[in-house]
Amino acid sequence: MMTDGRCSQPMTPWRGSRGYRNSRRERGRLRSGVGQGLVEFAIGISFLLILLAGVMDLGRAYFSFLSLRDAAQEGALYGSIAPPDVIGIRSRVRESSQWPVDLSTFPDDQIDVELVGPACAGNAIKVTVQMEFMLVAPFIGGSTLPLSAEATDTILQPPC
Repeated sequence: MMTDGRCSQPMTPWRGSRGYRNSRRERGRLRSGVGQGLVEFAIGISFLLILLAGVMDLGRAYFSFLSLRDAAQEGALYGSIAPPDVIGIRSRVRESSQWPVDLSTFPDDQIDVELVGPACAGNAIKVTVQMEFMLVAPFIGGSTLPLSAEATDTILQPPC
């Protein structure tokens, strides 16, 4: 019978006592623990990458929305000085942005100009710009996101 010198109880190599190598069963458990960790890591990193892709898409969509909003404000500003010139207002909107949204190719049905009341000083003009934003990572559902920006301004001239 063998002892480890500290206590008088016998040591058995089957339980992995100090001084003995781990049994085959214990080595198998260690390997399966490493495999389990790799699987958990793979699932976790997949979830984080999908979440990151979604956040990046929403950031791009917000940046594009800001570009649409600025274009609508530019059109409303021009419309506050020349309210009957709808073609000029739409032209001003199209010229206001080429990145991240290229507005130069927008058709007339995506740029709406509305006069609130007659086209004279003190009334309002409303310019709305709409587009379908293409998502890079459409995980949640749908591959496009409708964006719409609106700007309202007070008409400054001509006097009523």
